[in-house]
Amino acid sequence: MIPDQTLTRLEFTTILAEVASKAHSDATRERIAAMRPLFDAHLITREWDRTEELRSLYQQQCHLRISPFDDIRPHLAELKPCGAVLSAIQLMQFIPVLGSLGDLARQLTPREDIPALKTLEPFPSSFADILEPLMATFGPEGQILDTASRELATIRSAKRSLMSRVRKKMEEIVRRHETALFLQDDFITIRSGRWVIPVRMDAKGMVPGVVHDVSSSGETAFMEPLEIIPFVNELENLAAEEKTEEIRIMRQLSGWIRDDAQLIEQSFATLLELDRLHCLAWHASHYGMQRPSISYDGQLSLIDARHPLLMALAPDKQAMTTVVPLTLALAPAPHQGKAPQIVTISGPNAGGKTIALKTVGLLTLMALSGMLLPASDRSTIPLLENLLVDIGDEQSIQQQLSTFSAHVAATTTILKQAGPATLVLLDELGTGTEPLQGAAIGSAVLEALQQAGAMVLATTHLTEIVGFVQQAVGMQNAGMEFDRETWTPRYRLIMGEPGQSHALETARRYGLPEEVLSRAKVLLGSAGSAFAGVMEELNRRRAELEHEVTEAASLRRAAAQTKTELDIQRNELEQQKKTLKERANAEVRAQVAAVRRELGQLVEQYRQDRRKESISHFESAAKALEQAAAPADMVIPSLSDLSIGSTVMVRSLAREAQVIAIDQQRHKVRVRAGSLEIEVPLDGLASMPGQSRRKPSPPQLRGPRIEEENMADQLNLIGQRVDSALDQLERFLDHAVLAGIREVRIIHGVGSGALRQAVREALERHPNVIRFRTGEPHEGRNGATVVSLS
Repeated sequence: MIPDQTLTRLEFTTILAEVASKAHSDATRERIAAMRPLFDAHLITREWDRTEELRSLYQQQCHLRISPFDDIRPHLAELKPCGAVLSAIQLMQFIPVLGSLGDLARQLTPREDIPALKTLEPFPSSFADILEPLMATFGPEGQILDTASRELATIRSAKRSLMSRVRKKMEEIVRRHETALFLQDDFITIRSGRWVIPVRMDAKGMVPGVVHDVSSSGETAFMEPLEIIPFVNELENLAAEEKTEEIRIMRQLSGWIRDDAQLIEQSFATLLELDRLHCLAWHASHYGMQRPSISYDGQLSLIDARHPLLMALAPDKQAMTTVVPLTLALAPAPHQGKAPQIVTISGPNAGGKTIALKTVGLLTLMALSGMLLPASDRSTIPLLENLLVDIGDEQSIQQQLSTFSAHVAATTTILKQAGPATLVLLDELGTGTEPLQGAAIGSAVLEALQQAGAMVLATTHLTEIVGFVQQAVGMQNAGMEFDRETWTPRYRLIMGEPGQSHALETARRYGLPEEVLSRAKVLLGSAGSAFAGVMEELNRRRAELEHEVTEAASLRRAAAQTKTELDIQRNELEQQKKTLKERANAEVRAQVAAVRRELGQLVEQYRQDRRKESISHFESAAKALEQAAAPADMVIPSLSDLSIGSTVMVRSLAREAQVIAIDQQRHKVRVRAGSLEIEVPLDGLASMPGQSRRKPSPPQLRGPRIEEENMADQLNLIGQRVDSALDQLERFLDHAVLAGIREVRIIHGVGSGALRQAVREALERHPNVIRFRTGEPHEGRNGATVVSLS
């Protein structure tokens, strides 16, 4: 259990007060003020999870709908006895509570991105059966409305009607001549709940009625005319009925609340918890806090940590970043990890040593209490059993304690309580007495705490303690950085390097006369100057190393930037290469298609006119087209290069075929391309480089190949994409024309009709297609098209 004195000294209670500033009720503020460190990792991580989920909702502009509310728990306790009735004011206080619970239920229940909040028990629910009658019963000032019940509305309506009649009757009486003669004035008023008129005291016997009051001067009697007494009596009866109905309504509402009192009380606890989490999430979001992680090996590591109260003093969020961050690590035992077990901070007065001490202690308390931290999310917090501090001057005249005695008393208590899983914070270790003896005591205290297994962070001005720590195993010095040019502190902690007190420079900053400083420097002697010189040399070397590290980091960033730019250029070149390749392929395909169309026209011309000159023209034109269509890397093979089974390219078809016969005398070769066999002159063939000497293999066709189930007079395109199907269709028609087939069947299926439409549009453009029709029943009906070729 961490003592409350520790919480106060580390200003944890001040942080809680700031967090509570956004609460919607005093009960929530009390709940936040009661927050204490937890010792269960599950409970801590659950707090972090819920806070992060709420902060995520706020980043999505989804804020919890909670209205300001009062603590209803005392009213629920008052309702426990059967028949107890709450007042109108007490009942009204349930409206914002139940309204907020209903709003939260509607807001959070549908969400699936808040698993940790969904574990709240009970989850917010709507009490509409109670809330609606309450809202219909009470007005904003606590008055009971006519809508509270039908009976109340009837009674009040009758009451208003009767009061109107009474007023009219009174006005008639005042206007009568025989009455007006005896009136002190002509107004109507109410005294003691009765309607009266002001009658002169000397004429009160002249007006029939009852005197209910007399003016302070004694000259006016306030009389109730006898004529209206029956009406007023009836009014009083209605008022009594109204009061009875109001009591009945409040008793009924109280009974309904009593019936659900247990669930309402539990739901109120959930509302308090959500309001508390709302405050934590707002605080974390406002200060840009992050979630640390729990260190199960006991190590404490704070990275880029800032004191939240210093951040709160900043005028805006941008100024918060000017608070100098702190990075520090401690381990529970020497050589465990890279962190020391004990760190002592030295440096100038007003240089930030105590702030660093308090930052470590405060952030540890915040994390263990389930709060997010103003530090990097790479920070780790151990599960502590105790956190002991000796910070500040505890001298007391009543207890006869000097500063040194107070420190010794506090240290004695710490030594008794310290153990494993304990963090100890000691401020101004060894001060308050003769320096050498104080340093010896301080060093011994550090050694004893190390043996007890505690992690220690201490501040000191004594060089003897600095020297002891420098030589001890598991201990490390740290110093607060000081600007030697301006002689001002920078408030930055440097690990592994002790700091100098710079007492003379600090005294100069605060106005100590120069002659006094000069004399002090002489009295300081050579030993102090030598130590200061060593420290300055260490600081100089550290500055040089930091400069080199900064330059190396800059070079790494420049190299990374250059690599990124080269990667972008390489990607652009690859994309350009791909684009050019696709463009070239498209041009080749377009050229081949044009060649095929021209070849078809020549074939048609050849059939229509078989004259010798036409044949000669056809052959020369065909050769020219073959050469134009042939890829640049194809060459005409020699007969010696060919053998049965060789794969060649038929230039006129622009597809591969397998050699099945060779006519040496006629220089012709018979090839098979799929189901098509044709005889081709040697110069109508081409071979790819290196292909003629390869081991014969089954022919590989370029582009979409004709399926094996397709016969010479039919083509099955079912399942093909439109582009692939049209390319296959054009090849098939060319083969059919060369083979002399006059009628073919194209099987394209019914489907959506897109493939059929594309096929028929292509047939309309083809030069060798005479006509086409839909298939007969035995030919496939709408799923096939029968084509007649020239």
